Amino acid sequence: MGNTVLLVVDVQEALMAEHPYNEQKLINNIKLLISAARDNNQEVIYVQHEEDEGEELERDTEGWRVLSEIAPINKEKTFAKRYNSAFLKTGLGEYLKENGTKTIVLVGLQTEYCIDSTCKSAFELGFQVIIPEETNSTYDNEFLSGEKTYQFYNYKIWNKRFANVIPVKAAVALLAGK
Repeated sequence: MGNTVLLVVDVQEALMAEHPYNEQKLINNIKLLISAARDNNQEVIYVQHEEDEGEELERDTEGWRVLSEIAPINKEKTFAKRYNSAFLKTGLGEYLKENGTKTIVLVGLQTEYCIDSTCKSAFELGFQVIIPEETNSTYDNEFLSGEKTYQFYNYKIWNKRFANVIPVKAAVALLAGK
């Protein structure tokens, strides 16, 4: 395995059904990155948020499943989480360290919750974090639109602090080993 992985966080049926900001561009870009990773033998790892029985993201329900357009294939690794960070009590960090991972290309939902927490946790664990543009998203809230939240986190909070926010084409090249 290479020292770079593509980490796809919480792109699940129920969350996508709520139509996050820039939805189609988000999916198209993630599909492009998954294709580049698979074509170049870079590992694609999925993280799924799960909730208690009867809740929207209950394990093994339709809403809990990874969006069908980008679902794991060929026994790609998946991790279940119950917290915002993909690293908290999941074994993901240990798995990545054991496999010599140095760089994480991070994509998914929601910008201000699970992507933010995962980005900062990965940084603190010593990984280089790459966030391709237009590959994370969220929803409008009472304070900010999904678009403004996306812009704020990607360009004010993360870039050149916790991660490098780069064009999708540059991330495709990275996954291709170029």
